[in-house]
Amino acid sequence: MRNDLRRQAKNVKFWLVLLTDILLLAVALVLAHLARFEGHLTSERWHSIRTVLPWLVTGKIIVFFWFDLYRGMWRYTGVVDFLNILKATAVATLATFAILLLFNRFEGLSRSVFLLDGVFTFLFISGHRIAIRLFYQKFSGSRAGMANPHHARRGKKLLIMGAGDAAEKVTREIMDNLSLPYQIVGFLDDDPLKTGKRIHGIPVLSVTSQLQEVLDKTEADEILIAMPSASRDQMGRIVELCRASGLPYKTVPGLGEIINDKVSIKAIRDVSYKDLLGRPAVRLESEKIGEILRGKTVLVSGAGGSIGSELCRQILKFQPRLLVLWDASEENLYQLEMEILHEHGFTNYVAVLGRVQDHEVLSGVFTHYQPQIVFHAAAYKHVPMIEKNPWEGVYNNIFATRRLIRASVRQGVERFILVSTDKAVRPTNVMGATKRMTERIMQAYCGSGGKDQGSSVKRQGTEERLRTEGQRQTRFMAVRFGNVLGSSGSVIPLFKRQIEMGGPVTVTHPDITRYFMSIEEASQLILQAASMGEGGEIFILEMGTPVRIAQMARDLIRLCGKEPDTEIEIKYTGLRPGEKLFEELITEGEGIVPTGHEKIMVLRGDGCSLQELEAPLARLKEYAQQHDAAGIKRVLQEVVAEYAPEEVAAVLPPGGMDQGGVPAPRAKIIPLQ
Repeated sequence: MRNDLRRQAKNVKFWLVLLTDILLLAVALVLAHLARFEGHLTSERWHSIRTVLPWLVTGKIIVFFWFDLYRGMWRYTGVVDFLNILKATAVATLATFAILLLFNRFEGLSRSVFLLDGVFTFLFISGHRIAIRLFYQKFSGSRAGMANPHHARRGKKLLIMGAGDAAEKVTREIMDNLSLPYQIVGFLDDDPLKTGKRIHGIPVLSVTSQLQEVLDKTEADEILIAMPSASRDQMGRIVELCRASGLPYKTVPGLGEIINDKVSIKAIRDVSYKDLLGRPAVRLESEKIGEILRGKTVLVSGAGGSIGSELCRQILKFQPRLLVLWDASEENLYQLEMEILHEHGFTNYVAVLGRVQDHEVLSGVFTHYQPQIVFHAAAYKHVPMIEKNPWEGVYNNIFATRRLIRASVRQGVERFILVSTDKAVRPTNVMGATKRMTERIMQAYCGSGGKDQGSSVKRQGTEERLRTEGQRQTRFMAVRFGNVLGSSGSVIPLFKRQIEMGGPVTVTHPDITRYFMSIEEASQLILQAASMGEGGEIFILEMGTPVRIAQMARDLIRLCGKEPDTEIEIKYTGLRPGEKLFEELITEGEGIVPTGHEKIMVLRGDGCSLQELEAPLARLKEYAQQHDAAGIKRVLQEVVAEYAPEEVAAVLPPGGMDQGGVPAPRAKIIPLQ
């Protein structure tokens, strides 16, 4: 405090503001008397003013110091500063009434004078701060104009689509920061009732459908879509209007993409396909999630991957004591480490480079860092690749997961969250079957067979006794969801590269569909589900309506400013090994139960004990070591009854279509023996 006062005492601007405030406080008292006595002040009234003025002004200045009114940067005066002025004025006025009532019971003084004095004090001090801010804005603007005459009025003319909260925040930032090369010429909004109204003095010109007419009048250079809560249909219509205008256009991302939930001009980016999904923002029970993450040591396997890295970003919000980043990819791990350190300023982390299958590394990590929460996002997930190399899927998806589960049990981890996939439902490929196998292993470790989560049952087998070695009972749960936009296995990066090369864009089948959600939404819902689990659940994320991949390709081509079928060809290549026409989120017979969250459901299906899995797991390991693909698939069929590998080969032949545009006959399938 003393150092602050010393620094302020050397600041000429501080003394100018302080002296101006003293003068305004004196004027406020005089005006209060003039207003109360209708402009007539007798010598007695003047004597009263001279008597009260010194201690009244001194008292107010002391209160102002107490409320830190002289420690702010006045050029950035905002709502918080006005609230502080209001509080300080109210306290000073109440203190004045108390002192006068206590010492002279207002003899010869008017109570209404001091009430009016408080009103004038708030108006004058607030007005003083506003004047300082306006002065700095004008002064900065004149300097910018002198430095660059073409920049005197912000350069590009910007038209904003949307007139809601996001548009207001971006507008305020552009107005406050004169270095930003934009001049906002107006707003458009779907709500016709907003037409004619103003945001920070800038008019809402019309409805969005009148975009071209407004562009002709305003001569805007660029369009900004500030509608983060728009539906899929709304966003598609807005993007099509912007594309037809021929002007460059960008968008403000949804709050789910922004770690601190603050819309900023820095967050503005090009429109991407996830904007066209139109999925509403996720409702997070932040306090509930914070209870399980805040102050805890959290380990994320596969931290450098698409889901793992976004999980880490979201976990940062909840201030973990330590975040353990574990990944087998050096490049991915390094990129994530640099982002967390330099972009988010988070230092309580450790990066572990290695494979979960490495027993020494696994044991060392759990012994040294003692994680309390484990998110297992590491997995092989590329369907055709694992179909050709099934032993790697077995090693990485099944045995690595079991090893991580066993380490979590020994350590007494509080919660273990397995990131699963919709491909585990009635799988037709090895990848899906291995992920379904990990779900069954996870449920078996709960000791309940998935029937009655959280209940205590008799432990069986050597591995089941591992649970008793832990300090507490670990709660295991899985989260199952569909495809994630922008992930390493997503078709979107492939489509974009094909479009950049001039086509063709390759789609496996005209009728193939997939569920999609953004990486941010998936990660947030994983955290939400993690806070809800009691043990043994398989949570299902609400994926919305399945998307036709062919239509996705057309939308992406249009987003890139091209026309499908004419400028960019769409070519159908036939289903790949292990690929299905459509994905499912639940299997027939699985009992789905709603939860307290509208986007999360829970399955309570049949499971098995660890003792039942011992023999199949031993055989799987043997076949994997021998690189015996047929043997691996036979064992997976035995354990995962719904696994149907014979459907894998049901693919279209090269070309996929006959010359008449009709799908060619499917190949005959020979089931595995």
